[in-house]
Amino acid sequence: MKRTNILAVGAMLALSGAAYAQDHAAHPHWGYQGKGDPAHWADLEAANSACKLSKEQSPINIEERNAKKAPLAPLAFNYAAGTAEMVNNGHTVQLNLPPGSMLKAGDDSANLLQFHFHTPSEEKINGVNYPMVAHFVHKTADGKLSVVAVLFKEGAENKTLAPVFDALPAEGKPVQLASFNPADVLPANRAYFKFMGSLTTPPCSDGVRWQVLRTPVELSKKQLAEFHKLYKMNARPVQPLNGRVVEVSE
Repeated sequence: MKRTNILAVGAMLALSGAAYAQDHAAHPHWGYQGKGDPAHWADLEAANSACKLSKEQSPINIEERNAKKAPLAPLAFNYAAGTAEMVNNGHTVQLNLPPGSMLKAGDDSANLLQFHFHTPSEEKINGVNYPMVAHFVHKTADGKLSVVAVLFKEGAENKTLAPVFDALPAEGKPVQLASFNPADVLPANRAYFKFMGSLTTPPCSDGVRWQVLRTPVELSKKQLAEFHKLYKMNARPVQPLNGRVVEVSE
């Protein structure tokens, strides 16, 4: 993927409020059902051609028995507490975060832009979806995207995310959180799967580094139900692996 395209995608991922509404109105409507569903994304406009033509699309089904054990660099989440803007962009609920939080893996580092939710999880593990996933979107200094997926299973209330699920915003009505630490969403075990993929929403640009944490965190049935009031399903189906290798940290 060309650097200019990646930079444009990074900017798009950070849009919110009036800026998002203006951008949203300029493109054909896409969604998860009906004529704008994932099977038709590539037909909506030429910019979405990668949704059909790219051979490294996301999400994927991760078969643990086929994952290649590798000495992957540990993921260092140098996240900081701060304000957060919670927006409903018409496709999901997204938390836009201020500069200052970083993901490091070996010599590579990337700035955290935002994270957002999909239900059920877009990624499958051994053919099975989790009830929800959060995608943490990062961008490197040279414009490349790196996404960390945090899976959720049903269980106890997630106290870190309680301020989010207690105040899920209506579309076009941002909610400000005075203090939020994205690090508190992550599981203690940082073992992960790694593969190259794409954005899971239009324009489906590829060249995205994916890291799926193996250990899920808990979310209560009530919290899931609150999200389902806004979005019952906002997950793209899994895409062909097309010979890609999925690595797993040792």
